Amino acid sequence: MSHALAPLPRRAAALAPVLPLVAVLALLALPPAGHGAGPADVASGLVVGYCVIRLLREGRRPLSPAAALVLGLPVVGVALAALGASSPETGLAGMGRYLQIFVLVPAAVLSLLRGRSDFRVLAWSFVGLALCEGAVGVHQYVTRTGASYQGEDIRAVGTFGAQDVMGMASVVSLGLVCAAGIALGRAPVWQRATATGCALALVAPLAVSFSRGAWIATALTCTLQLALTGLRRTLTVAAALAAAGVVLVGGFGVGTAQLQERIDSIAQVTDAPDQSVVDRYALWSSAAGMWRDHPLTGVGLKNFPEYRDGHATLALSSGSDVEGAGAEYHRQALLSPHNMYLLVLSEQGLIGLLALAGSWLALLVCGVRGLLRVRRRGPGLDCALVACGLLVWVLTDFLYGDIGGPSTLVTALALGLAAWWALADGARRDVLPHGGVRDRVEGAVAR
Repeated sequence: MSHALAPLPRRAAALAPVLPLVAVLALLALPPAGHGAGPADVASGLVVGYCVIRLLREGRRPLSPAAALVLGLPVVGVALAALGASSPETGLAGMGRYLQIFVLVPAAVLSLLRGRSDFRVLAWSFVGLALCEGAVGVHQYVTRTGASYQGEDIRAVGTFGAQDVMGMASVVSLGLVCAAGIALGRAPVWQRATATGCALALVAPLAVSFSRGAWIATALTCTLQLALTGLRRTLTVAAALAAAGVVLVGGFGVGTAQLQERIDSIAQVTDAPDQSVVDRYALWSSAAGMWRDHPLTGVGLKNFPEYRDGHATLALSSGSDVEGAGAEYHRQALLSPHNMYLLVLSEQGLIGLLALAGSWLALLVCGVRGLLRVRRRGPGLDCALVACGLLVWVLTDFLYGDIGGPSTLVTALALGLAAWWALADGARRDVLPHGGVRDRVEGAVAR
């Protein structure tokens, strides 16, 4: 009997470790139900608990020493900054969020994934969630039921709502990066063709998200993914995309005045910045001022809002307008610098930034080394491109955003995939537990 025709229960049993992670992604598509932990956050806590129980039952070591060191580095700065929080409750809440996003969920992903087949299932789940959110976002743009942008309810925000305007952009961008990595790898032709189609389909919702940071991070990441596959393919794809752009924009007039203005504004961030850019510069300056006053340990977790006005310039506005996508008009306070590196530097100081950035740098170096090993002939090139692409996207996007909102869990899962490729050397092989069941599932998924 063909491997692809393996009994469904056996295939489900082989994929059981990755299914809780897929469930967390699926729950992110549910509309937010108000403040506090959402369904996906609760599910991520259950996944961490499930991972601990599974490891105890199997008697396995949870992480290698290297993985424990790399993923555990952020704990140092977070713990010190929690001591400087305005109250013990605030410190514990902030510490829990940081550990959830940068330590516990990535460690759970690293522990639960058993091979490249599991990795690909989770990567395709990213693509699936991006397609669902993207479809909702395009519908919002076409029917003018999205978040408010320049007086019109046209900004695509998916199911995340106007409170988290970056949520859909992040999900769609990460899904596009996953699709691009699969398309550029050595998967079967039908998989590469499907991934290419998904990547192209996700361009439209990314465009109407009007998120300049997501555009820049996605363009940079996909360019790097393409460059790593060889010069000839890079030039071919670049020529094809340029030709398609000329036809769509010049021949059919695809695009809107708002979209063109948003694209042009990227080059005007220093000459004639809009109010959102002015606010961002003011918040960055405020964060830098906090760090200068508290260089080693920062002002304490979740204390940025309390110290913001004491360091901000008069150019900072009172907040941003939030309206549309089911939300009534209100002003949303600017409670973070919208730059992850400056947020960590201001609240956790130099110690916190070195610990967190050191962890990310170690993941990047180990991930790229693994990619270079498989680039020519080794198996798993698609996994390498996806993992390194996700990490590059997150680190680039952190220049324009920080953690906050339900969509942050997507970042945690993306870091988990990057950590698996960078740190689980033995798991890159498709292991054969229980009589080779996983190898048969790999055949069904990869072929």
